[in-house]
Amino acid sequence: MLRLLHTADVHLGARHADLGDRAATQRERQFAAFVATIDLALAEKVDLVLIAGDLFDSNVQPRRSVERAAAQLKRLVEARIRIVIAPGTHDVYDRASIYRAYDLAALAGAVGSDLVTVLDPDHPEVFLSALDLVVHGRCFATKRAPYSPLQGVDVSKDQRAAWHVGLLHASVAIEGKTDGDEVVISTEEIAASHLDYLALGHWHSTSRGKAGRTTYAYAGAPEPVALDQDRAGNVLLVSLDARDGKKQVTLEERKVGRTRFERVQLDAAKVGSQPGLVSKLAERADQDLVLDVELIGIRPDELDVHVDEVESELGDRFLKVRVRDRSVAPLPEGMIASPDTVLGAFIRDLEARIAEVEAADGEASPADGAAGELRDALRLGRLLLAGTEVTL
Repeated sequence: MLRLLHTADVHLGARHADLGDRAATQRERQFAAFVATIDLALAEKVDLVLIAGDLFDSNVQPRRSVERAAAQLKRLVEARIRIVIAPGTHDVYDRASIYRAYDLAALAGAVGSDLVTVLDPDHPEVFLSALDLVVHGRCFATKRAPYSPLQGVDVSKDQRAAWHVGLLHASVAIEGKTDGDEVVISTEEIAASHLDYLALGHWHSTSRGKAGRTTYAYAGAPEPVALDQDRAGNVLLVSLDARDGKKQVTLEERKVGRTRFERVQLDAAKVGSQPGLVSKLAERADQDLVLDVELIGIRPDELDVHVDEVESELGDRFLKVRVRDRSVAPLPEGMIASPDTVLGAFIRDLEARIAEVEAADGEASPADGAAGELRDALRLGRLLLAGTEVTL
């Protein structure tokens, strides 16, 4: 059995212009996730680490940053763990490529061995005899691929090794969504490749699929590059096993990033006040948490919330906090629509049912039980039938 670690989209050196004075902190978080990835590879004693593109955020990086990354790769080299890197769309293998400017294998102490391989247009694959495995990863000297990197790929008759693994930075075609992407492959091409496993990069959320007999997956970014990527933060441990002549590929997600995401919906009727809202959210304070808050339902007349002020007050207690007010104002007092209309008939029917329930309940509070539910239905129904958008 072979064990692989699949990662991608590390984006070392990202500038994060949108984060202002927090940009440097987020760069360090991304590097920490890369270190955690190397730690995991060593702890799990994997045979091979696959990096499916965009190890670096751009081809313009200071030497110290490249040497810092290479020092982590050297830890794998010293443990005799092989590494194969595919260029991406940010660190594309063009004339200004970072992989032309720096010899990562040499910096990692792997000169004259197959311990560190960077695939390029002239070397789109590598045969790792010690692992009985070939890594296939066609790439191009331009950011936009002239054709699919899986075009014509079929390893079914390739007898060089027992295992054939693909390593690409590309989008799996989705009609209407990936038409403008730089590198696109199809599930039909994946199936026709007959690869045992296809390690993909470019999408920052972890996902997996199967086409024909080929298992394919996106590891996702080990640490979010943007603070809305809530399926980032993982790497994949991949096991390749052959039993009774049948090949088996299994995947296991492992968390390496620190960033966590939490979405909270709060009923505006129960918020009370803006200071109360700030105090309630402050209870969740966590420097690793991206908190996304929505106020929903019917907003009481006395509630006055300014979301920008709430975000400002809580900003230093979270990695990021966003508050959105999706609540709606209560209906104004006034004449009820004619009973000949849908709205009028709806109101009169529910009011009659509420009266019946309250009469049957005797002294029970009208806000309790079935009567309370009917009043909520009446309120929301009136808003919806009046054409008001309500987030529930």
